Amino acid sequence: MQTSQTLTVANEPGAVTVKAGSRTHRSTDAITGPLGQIARGCSGLVVREPARFEAGGQSLELPRYVFLGPKGGSEPVRIGIFAGIHGDEPAAAFALVRFVRLLENYPEMARGYCLFLYPLCNPGGFADDTRHNRNGKDLNREFWRNTDEPEVRLLEAELREHALQGIVSLHTDDTSDGIYGYAHGPVIAEHLLRPALDAGAAFLPRNDAGVIDGFRAKEGVIRAGYEGVLRSPPGVRPRPFEIVLETPQHAPNYLQEAALAVALHSILEEYRKFIAYAQNI
Repeated sequence: MQTSQTLTVANEPGAVTVKAGSRTHRSTDAITGPLGQIARGCSGLVVREPARFEAGGQSLELPRYVFLGPKGGSEPVRIGIFAGIHGDEPAAAFALVRFVRLLENYPEMARGYCLFLYPLCNPGGFADDTRHNRNGKDLNREFWRNTDEPEVRLLEAELREHALQGIVSLHTDDTSDGIYGYAHGPVIAEHLLRPALDAGAAFLPRNDAGVIDGFRAKEGVIRAGYEGVLRSPPGVRPRPFEIVLETPQHAPNYLQEAALAVALHSILEEYRKFIAYAQNI
């Protein structure tokens, strides 16, 4: 199955925003509504109880889902996919919805996988269209730093509990003209990230600059990164693969969503091959 042929690309509207005084409000129902509808007709998608917390004096919910693919022979591979940790990057959250629609139509894509899905890691920021959460913090600088931010503490608990074998974070970048990504080692960069960027390049150009976001890059691949980003618990062994995918924020949303969705498909396909090869060594 060719990745670029599995996804019907249409210029679909994104989240509806309304102005409340001088404040922008985007409904989180724009994400949870479609996912709930999919779950009602798709046995593979399970809606978990949302994690409830308070931030900025308000009660909020962090939605959580699981997609269980067809049985692959052994214990399912546990992969976490995270989006919306920066609230002003809605295309990343909508991309995860689009990817779930793809899984609904092609469940074989997830054969042998258990996917833990977090489309709104910063629900307050998503609603307010702000990078930061309701406490004014950039959550993607707070992980494993003994933070008091409730969203991060909840996600850290999820990362510990599920002992993930892979972590993929979806973002958009308002300073980039093309798709790029971060990977924590040369093997992951070569065997997972590069093919994912190639898949996404069917919809968006790749960022081939030598420096991206302040880091050295080659063909859209960065192997350094910021401290405090969403990642596996410190010291966990074996260490899961960790990938961050970034699309150019100023590109049409439907192209960003499509690029991220096919990149995710590529990661599942390539990691399945990677596991099979390692088992045969």
